[in-house]
Amino acid sequence: MATAGEARRRARKPEGRKPAERSEVELPFTRKNYILFGLAAITIIAGYLSLSGGSITLAPILLLVGYLVLIPWGILAK
Repeated sequence: MATAGEARRRARKPEGRKPAERSEVELPFTRKNYILFGLAAITIIAGYLSLSGGSITLAPILLLVGYLVLIPWGILAK
């Protein structure tokens, strides 16, 4: 004899996958954003390389520009 749970499962209609609808999805970032992110990455890497080289003036400037200017600009640029 079937339990109540099994009877309910059999009574349910099998739900198939619904066909996916094609909708225009706007990507949040454009080419300009990715270029700015790339510039930020290059600037940050250059900052860390100059930091490892012993530059105590250039390294912090590059790191601050990369983290506090270029990355936010890359996020906010339209």
